[in-house]
Amino acid sequence: MIMTFYKYQGTGNDFIIVDNRLQSINKNDTKRIERLCHRRFGIGADGFILLENDENTDFKMVYYNADGNESSMCGNGGRCIVAFAKFLGLIENETEFIAIDGLHKAKIEKETVQLQMQDVTEIETFENHQFLDTGSPHHVEMVSNISDFEVRTKGAKIRYGKPYNATGSNVNFVEQLATDKFEVRTYERGVEDETLSCGTGVTAVALAMHKTAKTKSNIVSLKVQGGELKVTFNSINNGYKDIWLIGPAELVFKGEIEW
Repeated sequence: MIMTFYKYQGTGNDFIIVDNRLQSINKNDTKRIERLCHRRFGIGADGFILLENDENTDFKMVYYNADGNESSMCGNGGRCIVAFAKFLGLIENETEFIAIDGLHKAKIEKETVQLQMQDVTEIETFENHQFLDTGSPHHVEMVSNISDFEVRTKGAKIRYGKPYNATGSNVNFVEQLATDKFEVRTYERGVEDETLSCGTGVTAVALAMHKTAKTKSNIVSLKVQGGELKVTFNSINNGYKDIWLIGPAELVFKGEIEW
């Protein structure tokens, strides 16, 4: 079978997206998905996304990590699939869709996609880091000289170490640039490497920085390797609601490949 695919990127976080409303893709073929994401033997991507029909919303998002396994929520992937849904003519400038972590709302303004994330009710604070779930689990740790930091080596050590060794965690290293701006580099599980951007990761960073009083702003800018994102939110009791991940989402190219 010849599969038509679309390559999207959001601040350098890139995805293969396929219209699977006709259920033509075998979602159990994890080895095929892994090979398609391989940057030498396939198309190359941080993740593989299927757009499918949903009875109660505009569409369903099914997300796979680059290792071929279905995964938890991907923020930049969510923004990219919203742009793809508009490209297909399924939506105009606002939408509701379902993903593995529940219902999401989104808005499109030109090349910018705003994605509403799930409420966060708990942030665990430790001596040197914070841990929270923003649709995916995230370890957040502040460092110095982030541009020279060994993200892959130190990220892998934390990702596979205690207490995360059962399921693993994404790992975000953070340096403060201004009162409301932070630089973030992320080691992403499932990719098992640093990615140029991680949407759920910068969301976690913004909330963790507010929780630990590193910023008082509820509009936080996050500089990543692939560009810049913004996260806005409202604080409630010990948690956060009305969390929006904001940034560009771009169609890179369309292609065909044998499935």
